[in-house]
Amino acid sequence: MNTIKLYRTILLVIAGLSLSCTDLDEQLRSELEQGGTDVNTSDLLIGAYLALNTPYQQEQRWVLEEISTDAAIAPTRGGDWDDNGMHRAIHLHTWNADNAYMNNTFVNLLTAQFQASNVLRNNPTAQQAAEARFIRALSMFDVLNLWGVVPYREDLDDFRTNPTTLQTQEAIDFIASELNAIMGDLPSSSAAYVANQNAARTLLMKLYLNKGVFLNRENPTFEAADMNQVIELANQITASNSYTVSAPGRYFDNFAPNNHAVSTENIFTLYNENGVRGGAVDRTWNTVAHYNMVPGGWNGWCTLSDFYDLYDEGDERLGIYYEYPADTMSNPDRRRNVGFFIGQQYNMSTGRPLNARNPSSQPLSFTREVTIRTSGATLETAGIRVMKYAFDYSVLSGQRNNDWVVFRYADVLLMQAEAILRGGTGTPADALALVNTIRTNRGAAPFATLSLDDLIDERGRELYWEGWRRQDLIRFGKFLEPGQVRTTASEPHRLVYPIPSQQIAVNPNLQQNPGY
Repeated sequence: MNTIKLYRTILLVIAGLSLSCTDLDEQLRSELEQGGTDVNTSDLLIGAYLALNTPYQQEQRWVLEEISTDAAIAPTRGGDWDDNGMHRAIHLHTWNADNAYMNNTFVNLLTAQFQASNVLRNNPTAQQAAEARFIRALSMFDVLNLWGVVPYREDLDDFRTNPTTLQTQEAIDFIASELNAIMGDLPSSSAAYVANQNAARTLLMKLYLNKGVFLNRENPTFEAADMNQVIELANQITASNSYTVSAPGRYFDNFAPNNHAVSTENIFTLYNENGVRGGAVDRTWNTVAHYNMVPGGWNGWCTLSDFYDLYDEGDERLGIYYEYPADTMSNPDRRRNVGFFIGQQYNMSTGRPLNARNPSSQPLSFTREVTIRTSGATLETAGIRVMKYAFDYSVLSGQRNNDWVVFRYADVLLMQAEAILRGGTGTPADALALVNTIRTNRGAAPFATLSLDDLIDERGRELYWEGWRRQDLIRFGKFLEPGQVRTTASEPHRLVYPIPSQQIAVNPNLQQNPGY
């Protein structure tokens, strides 16, 4: 079996399927054994990176982290976006163990774990092994964050044995030990789409910052030793002199089609290049853009006006006219082409105002108001739209070139500030200076003082739609609070998601989370 055929076989067998199902595991193991020395470790490593695309690039993991919060909503628009209510359930916190997002995210994160582990059994170099272990640690961190436990298969040679289930402390210890063990074998500097030492440090920061939350989500504690770990890791990242906060007017460099070349902040990204490989980064436009916009989208997801109102006028992150090489639209009036889209929309090429599709005489004007089910005159126009990734007009079809952002330097500084406020070494003035470094460059007025309430709002403003909002709200004790559309408080068991019922059915080592 040649390398390409083997690689395709691996993807076909594991994609979308439970990694604990014995007969499928045996089939996969058989295929791998037939591959023998034809297995190309570099291809397997690329496969491990690719496995992160589906859960991350505004799809499964992203939905669980963002649409469950105040930052995003996927309203049902007449007959569109119904999908048996699975989108509505995420925002309303009424999900159950049969929600398709639960199972698909669980399976695909474990697929990434498997793909990474498979690299390790095929004679990788020290750096290849370190990159694979980083990918595995990242996928395990996500499973821990979302479900509180982590299925883990230590031995890929005996697929008749179900994966064990690492409980919370075991998973935390395993992830930390892995990241510390590989640090010396990861490159100290590299393209952001290659796992590197600063990516490992950033993941460790998130692990230590959330450790107390993972152990007790209702009443977390933040140990000074953990907060000092966060601060020390942030200092190491800063000392590498590899990153600076984007200059004024350049925030959207981090999300541009050429962000691999122009971003000064991106620490770890997922590689997207037309004609080479990548994920569905164009979903960042398709899921929100109206049918009559150029390019047209699926007219779906939006944000809430309460979240939009967190910003002050003049904050660059709200949106600007952003000039970049892949923008081929003439945009004669230099209208906003990234950020939050509200009110009347225009053709970016001609400058003419757009109308809705039905009725075609209605102006295409996005409203502040949105309900979980939209109908009537605002069926197509309800909700402020968010387009953070500048559209790659240079690609006529196929893969867009914007690399998907996982870790950014601004997040590192915000985590460092938070760790100081939560009892780590440093003063409130130190934390304030870190946050104001970001705000000043975004065109926002500097804070005079800084509280934890200020900080969660600033994390929302800075990191909107990047896949961290749920985790942040849980850490700050705000995830269960009622919101603009979900007007009642949620039950405490909603702080973790239910283990998908399909997974419990095939792995007796999994037990359902309490409350489900």
